[in-house]
Amino acid sequence: MHDDLFEKIIRREIPAEIVYENNATIVFMNINPVSRGHVLVVPKHYARDLQSGSEEDAIELMKTIYHVAPRIMKALGATGYNLGMNHGAIAGQEVFHTHIHLMPRYEGEARTFEKQGIPPEEMKEIADLIRKEMLLAKNN
Repeated sequence: MHDDLFEKIIRREIPAEIVYENNATIVFMNINPVSRGHVLVVPKHYARDLQSGSEEDAIELMKTIYHVAPRIMKALGATGYNLGMNHGAIAGQEVFHTHIHLMPRYEGEARTFEKQGIPPEEMKEIADLIRKEMLLAKNN
C-alpha cells in the first residue's frame, strides 16, 4: 500500500472535491489551480509515473479525460483546455503518483500556468457545477 496524497484521497482519508470517479480513475479539483475548474485525473492503481504503470491504466486515464473534459467545459463555459503531465521532479512533478492536469481555458483570459488562490467555498461551487453536469450527462 502506498501512502501518497492521492492514495489518501482515493481511500477517502483526506477530503477532496471529487467530481468524477469510475473503477479505474478518480477526478478531483486541484487545490492549487492555474485556471477555474483545474482538475487532476488520477489512476486508482498506483504508479509513480506514466511509464511505471500499465498501458491499460494510461488508456483509462485518456478515456476519463475524453469523457470528463467536454462536460467540464460545458459546466463552466470554457472554450478550450490544456492537458499537462509532469514526469519526474526535474519536470515539476510534486506528487509521485501518475496524474494528468486538465486545465479549462476561457475566452478573454490570459493562458497562464501560475497557481491561483481560489477560496475553498468557490472551489466547492465550481466542483458542484461540474458534478451537476456529470450527473446530467449520465442520465441522458
